[in-house]
Amino acid sequence: MNDIQSIKQRFGIIGNSPALNHAIQVATQVAATDLTVLITGESGSGKESFSKIIHNLSARKHNNFIAINCGAIPEGTIDSELFGHEKGSFTGATEARKGYFEVTDGGTIFLDEIGEMPLGTQARLLRVLENGEFIKVGSSKVQKTNVRVVAATNVDLLKAAEQGKFRLDLYYRLNTVPIYIPPLRERGNDIELLFRKFATDFAERYRVKPVTLDEGAKQLLLNYPFPGNIRQLKNIAEQVSLLETNRDINAATLAKYLPPVNNASKPASLLPAVTGDQRDEQLSERDLLYKVLFDLRRDVTDLKKVVLGLLQGDIANEKNLLQQNQRLFGNLDMTAATDEAVNAPFRHEPAETKIAPVVITSNPAGKTTAPHKEDEYEFVGIEDVPHEIHQEEEDSLSLEKKEKEMIIKALAKNNHKRKYAAQDLGISERTLYRKIKQYGIDEE
Repeated sequence: MNDIQSIKQRFGIIGNSPALNHAIQVATQVAATDLTVLITGESGSGKESFSKIIHNLSARKHNNFIAINCGAIPEGTIDSELFGHEKGSFTGATEARKGYFEVTDGGTIFLDEIGEMPLGTQARLLRVLENGEFIKVGSSKVQKTNVRVVAATNVDLLKAAEQGKFRLDLYYRLNTVPIYIPPLRERGNDIELLFRKFATDFAERYRVKPVTLDEGAKQLLLNYPFPGNIRQLKNIAEQVSLLETNRDINAATLAKYLPPVNNASKPASLLPAVTGDQRDEQLSERDLLYKVLFDLRRDVTDLKKVVLGLLQGDIANEKNLLQQNQRLFGNLDMTAATDEAVNAPFRHEPAETKIAPVVITSNPAGKTTAPHKEDEYEFVGIEDVPHEIHQEEEDSLSLEKKEKEMIIKALAKNNHKRKYAAQDLGISERTLYRKIKQYGIDEE
């Protein structure tokens, strides 16, 4: 922990959230190697700072470090920028030029927004990563380079690969060591620490008294989603420091500097703030699937008991079967279901035609024997199950349908407030949002 604190002081990183500390620890451990690193995180979350940690703690720290925004270089010139070109290789190439991979030989290249790199350039980059070789634009000579690549992105590269916008082989080559930088809203009290740091810095710059937040303003700040992350928080701190004459800021004053965020149209990456502790407590999407499966298993078991009771001719309790199992038959008209699903198939059936399935087994002597009493109903054939109950069991076996129904019920129960619906389901708001979009659930 002392090493992490010293690294924070050295590189100006503010915060104590567990997710942030974990990212710093991974960066520290991987720095001493030459492994390729892929840093993921939203725009403005501080990915470039981690690339500098990796370079400055590595054996390459005395060699060149260069940061390149792949999205800011035009597609027609990015190959020339990265790998260089020969004189006359294209219009305007009046002289030969060295590319970044040649200039930073022995050092580190930080490729920010790697998801914006053109496919042709991705193929060239893959060759550098695999063989340490590249060819200048307009040349046929293969050159060698010893450059460590640290890449960063704020998009889902696997999804981009599915859409044909990113090479899957390049993704796996870049993702040797992944580092996830948490967005600001997931860092809890780090938001307040950062605001105080920015407010102090701007007070020194503008020679004014630092602004302070009351409890209401602090809570407003902690609950804001900050789609622009640290960059947005810094701009807000500067605006408040510069424009407010009253240095004690309340919630009403601070609200003027927080632009509204539309929950209905906002992407999953911009969900409301979640602290580090809350994030640890929230269940994953896998846990939701487990919950659905357990509920499904319980429903099937209860259905078996209902069917068994009907097959055994428990006439005295037939009227109460559906009422006793409202959880299973909650979507049915209880009166109609009682008449159709219970009375019709069994009450008017002659006693001699009552279903009593028999399983025939063979003993070593070749004789046939009837099953033991306790096994009498263990091998009921699917054709022996009443159609209405069989259909209900089939419907309940649809995992996606079950999951969708749970989500709809949770939203309705909580007046379509995703935060509380997610808590009832035991999943994160981000997972709930994605499921709502996946199933096309109307939130109104």
